[in-house]
Amino acid sequence: MAQARTLTDREFVRLLAQLEQGRHAQRNMLLVQMSHWAGFRVGELSELRVTDVRDASGGIKEQVLLKPHQTKGSKDRVVFIPAKLREAIARYLVMHGKQEYLFASQKRGRFTANTLQATMTKLYADAGFDGCRSHTGRRSFITKLAAQGVGARVLQELAGHRNLATTQRYIDVNDSQKRAALLLI
Repeated sequence: MAQARTLTDREFVRLLAQLEQGRHAQRNMLLVQMSHWAGFRVGELSELRVTDVRDASGGIKEQVLLKPHQTKGSKDRVVFIPAKLREAIARYLVMHGKQEYLFASQKRGRFTANTLQATMTKLYADAGFDGCRSHTGRRSFITKLAAQGVGARVLQELAGHRNLATTQRYIDVNDSQKRAALLLI
């Protein structure tokens, strides 16, 4: 299977505008924001509890410690939450802060990773983005940071990958990046 397509900043803004008009807008927007802005996997998102993102004073944590049962590699992982994502989470929790899981199903239980994967793939397809899947956000997150000069080891840690080669496969390169690189000569 081909890798999930990455989105440009302009495409991401267009996606959010589409999601804002749809059913479950707040939830769906936060799902893709958490993937694009912090690199969460869908399995991690399905396991997140409100208490994982909220601190003791009711604010939003700057970093989330994922426990082994919440991660792909069954190892602790720290996910850093940028300011704009903390703001989005805080807005979401105004309406959804009483549930146990951050992303609760209509029956108030948690979404499974498979259900979230299918949901995210459908969100991209409904917005007209071919080739996008649940990993689009993670790939876009890593690609964007790489294009801004963030080092490979930092990217590896942010992604929670054990091997640098895995992180490198996530980085998408386009023609404008190649042209910009040539300007450095």
